[in-house]
Amino acid sequence: MEEAEVPLENLQEHVHHSAQHSGEAWVSWVALSTAILAVLATIASLLSGQHANEAMMSQIAASDQWNYYQSKSIKASVLDIKMSLASAPNESDRAKAERYEKEQEEIKSEAEHKQAEAKTDFHRHEVFARGVATFQIVALGAMAS
Repeated sequence: MEEAEVPLENLQEHVHHSAQHSGEAWVSWVALSTAILAVLATIASLLSGQHANEAMMSQIAASDQWNYYQSKSIKASVLDIKMSLASAPNESDRAKAERYEKEQEEIKSEAEHKQAEAKTDFHRHEVFARGVATFQIVALGAMAS
């Protein structure tokens, strides 16, 4: 079934002519302010998305660090059991145990840092997302008036 064509050329000319000769300057200001709000909403939306992505990447990195911490913990536990079962633990095992403990502290610190980054980026994402909603509401209000 073929759709009926709607002659919009005359309507567009009529709207354009009415806008030019209406003498109401506020219409132009509303249009300009709406366009500015749309640009601001777009920028806030892009920043919101960027911070959401950064938060996700930081959380993934933190999870990786926690997994690495856990693997070091397992190695340290196995080594501890080995040393406790041996009649005389050797110096190499003690050095490894100390190294594992030091590495665990560094890994834990890095994981906590990445989690803090993720939390900060997620908070920024929420702020920009609220900004997007605010700009959209204000722009819709301006268009409705």
